[in-house]
Amino acid sequence: MLCFHVCAGEIFELKAELNSDKKEKKKEAVKKVIASMTVGKDVSALFPDVVNCMQTDNLELKKLVYLYLMNYAKSQPDMAIMAVNTFVKDCEDPNPLIRALAVRTMGCIRVDKITEYLCEPLRKCLKDEDPYVRKTAAVCVAKLHDINAQLVEDQGFLDTLKDLISDSNPMVVANAVAALSEIAESHPNSNLLDLNPQSINKLLTALNECTEWGQIFILDCLANYAPRDDRESQSICERVTPRLSHANSAVVLSAVKVLMKFMEMLPKDLDYYGTLLKKLAPPLVTLLSAEPELQYVALRNINLIVQKRPEILKHEMKVFFVKYNDPIYVKLEKLDIMIRLASQANIAQVLAELKEYATEVDVDFVRKAVRAIGRCAIKVEQSAERCVSTLLDLIQTKVNYVVQEAIVVIKDIFRKYPNKYESVIATLCENLDSLDEPEARAAMIWIVGEYAERIDNADELLESFLEGFHDESTQVQLQLLTAIVKLFLKKPTETQELVQQVLSLATQDSDNPDLRDRGYIYWRLLSTDPVAAKEVVLAEKPLISEETDLIEPTLLEELICHIGTLASVYHKPPSAFVEGSRGVMHKRLPARTGSPDVGTIAGGSGTETAPSIIPSQGDLLGDLLNLDLAPPTTTGPPPPTSGMQMGGMDLLGGGLDSLVGSPMPPRHASGLVPWHSSVDDLCPQVWLPAMKAKGLEISGTFARRAGVIQMELTLTNKAMSVMTDFAIQFNRNSFGLAPAGPLQVLSPLSPNQTIEVSLPLSTVGPVMKMEPLNNLQVAVKNNIDVFYFSCQYPISMLFVEDGKMERQVFLATWKDIPNENESQFQIKDCHLNSDAASNKLQASNIFTIAKRTVEGQDMLYMSIKLSNGIWVLAELRVQTGNPNYTVSTEDGWGTTGGAVDSPSCVYVVCGSCYEV
Repeated sequence: MLCFHVCAGEIFELKAELNSDKKEKKKEAVKKVIASMTVGKDVSALFPDVVNCMQTDNLELKKLVYLYLMNYAKSQPDMAIMAVNTFVKDCEDPNPLIRALAVRTMGCIRVDKITEYLCEPLRKCLKDEDPYVRKTAAVCVAKLHDINAQLVEDQGFLDTLKDLISDSNPMVVANAVAALSEIAESHPNSNLLDLNPQSINKLLTALNECTEWGQIFILDCLANYAPRDDRESQSICERVTPRLSHANSAVVLSAVKVLMKFMEMLPKDLDYYGTLLKKLAPPLVTLLSAEPELQYVALRNINLIVQKRPEILKHEMKVFFVKYNDPIYVKLEKLDIMIRLASQANIAQVLAELKEYATEVDVDFVRKAVRAIGRCAIKVEQSAERCVSTLLDLIQTKVNYVVQEAIVVIKDIFRKYPNKYESVIATLCENLDSLDEPEARAAMIWIVGEYAERIDNADELLESFLEGFHDESTQVQLQLLTAIVKLFLKKPTETQELVQQVLSLATQDSDNPDLRDRGYIYWRLLSTDPVAAKEVVLAEKPLISEETDLIEPTLLEELICHIGTLASVYHKPPSAFVEGSRGVMHKRLPARTGSPDVGTIAGGSGTETAPSIIPSQGDLLGDLLNLDLAPPTTTGPPPPTSGMQMGGMDLLGGGLDSLVGSPMPPRHASGLVPWHSSVDDLCPQVWLPAMKAKGLEISGTFARRAGVIQMELTLTNKAMSVMTDFAIQFNRNSFGLAPAGPLQVLSPLSPNQTIEVSLPLSTVGPVMKMEPLNNLQVAVKNNIDVFYFSCQYPISMLFVEDGKMERQVFLATWKDIPNENESQFQIKDCHLNSDAASNKLQASNIFTIAKRTVEGQDMLYMSIKLSNGIWVLAELRVQTGNPNYTVSTEDGWGTTGGAVDSPSCVYVVCGSCYEV
């Protein structure tokens, strides 16, 4: 603050008047002091004399003295303590106005030495019988919390403040909510506003009776509440809707914010949902009849609302038509909203308006209007031809800046609708000489290069741009380089000199690194592999999107939660422009009722229930922050899996052939990979290509050694940077596979280096049904990023070594199974006898329990035990001289040490394994 010193004579005169016995003279003297203070004069020397004037019954004089105190207390803290006794005394004054004035001033004096003296008076005022004093005291708590938060908490003021939400006076409720909201913003994790249906009901009751600013505080507080269900959400919306007709625009916007947020929870097929949409339109339209500044704020908020719910204002296009006397900032915002609301139903009306705007005198507005025509063509396909015709009409006006903008948007139309409107190129080429803006020149060059085969003199046109190559902007130079290379690839014999000239200019005569790099890339492509160059440079381009300027959905949700604040005007989150941590809480819209949510596996009493929804590839692993924190530890046997339903899998289907040495048959319909007898039989497969993992290629296979499942990984670095900090994690899967330890990559992985890693796996991880059952979803993390892939493990990896069932138990179990539970299928072209097949199968823990020969046919009875305790019983029939085997599978019963357990039966039928 700029200060001017007051002369000694003036100070002396004021001091004498302040100590006068006459009340009127004293009051006039204080007024003179305040007047001097207001214009920046330093009157701090009069501090003790002004403080002495506090002892008065005159309310006007007391206000003036308190004003002086607030201004100079910080610079005179020792002197300010003199006023403490007066504050305490004023807080007990019979006049509620004086009590409130005292407590308000206390909150404004930001001096640590004084605050502790103010606690007792503040406590009394918070429980004062007069609501005016209580509402003032509520705000004082927030100010005191800003000075000394710990003191406020220790004194229990926050609890008292929470109690005031239940106050009988609506203004006290509003101020208590405002104070708690401000404190909560500075302490986001404090959970001060712990709202529940009862407190929400009290706030809604107070909403109808408090002042407009009180209503804003309460509505903002309501916006932070998460309703329990759509019924409660509808109830709140019904009670907030009357605020839409309020005269204060801030109240209207706060009400809109609450309704927009709670609408997320209402089912769209609900009648009330449609009614609410209709009720939201009129108040927003009414806001546009205010003065220009308010119109602009309203338009910025409407822009967000239209992006989230365009159906609210889809019938209100006319209110966004520009008026002749609108300021430019209002015109541009209206134009933006018009495009967002444009549809097939109203496009004719919109185009007529835009064509009119393109003849205005304001250059910025005209440019925006021309671009808007192009955006209409891209957004509403049915209107594209009419839009192109309108743009050609505008080009005929020969107004320089109109022509240039039209060419820029026609380029975008060509990108959206290739090979459709190229007939206008001739008209565009006629205006080549008038282009002087870089963006327009670059657009025209792109058009010539892209459609060079349709333009007879394309080489001459591009050569004319090349003459002043070094004077062009970087944007034009880059576009010209690409366009000439395209021309060369389309007409190589005629343009060889031209392409050599531009490559020389770009690589040897230019200081711009971007231009040089692109030039060298083109040069090497053309010199080493012209066919590849053609595939790269002339590749089919993706169509441009309809709305390139839409706000990103996550940010839009946050901005909807900040409607009516600066964030909604800037279209930036508060964290982008609020310094420090205060007020930077990220907000999100609530999830719609009934939306799917991936649950967790419920644990308890040794059973696990698989969730009904399998996570998608996007959320494979949930929390990736805990990658490889520690190897899993177990203190007992694996948990039983009797609650897990296992679908479509053929434990034996197709796998036997590879075990016994025949060529591998096609994959079974279940999608399962066949099992193999040793790791040598499994060829590594590329699980994660380098192009999908920023240069990291992962290939691998699975093996079982000494009873431990191993995941054999080969990591190759095909990037240009070193890779470190590797970690791995699996998603929940059908058999509980999980890493038994961290991924041991002991040294950094240099570019072009390959390393092999063996990762031991356990089967005690969380269980969840996968499709197919042997599918494994994996995340690998390194210093660059986290990468996801899925692979399928051979089911034989799960066959345990103690899977040989006791002969008597096997026979008893086999006999008990009904004949209708038996299933058969064929394995073809297997040229081994029964003994050789049995030996091969035993290497993969498929044990022969008994063998008998019937009518020249060997019958092998086999048992398999999976890592989760499930038994599989099978019969293999081998006919001498016949290369085709028959496999029969039937129910098995879980056993322990040869004794039959409680029912945990499994049957395998034609590729489906079920646990019953």
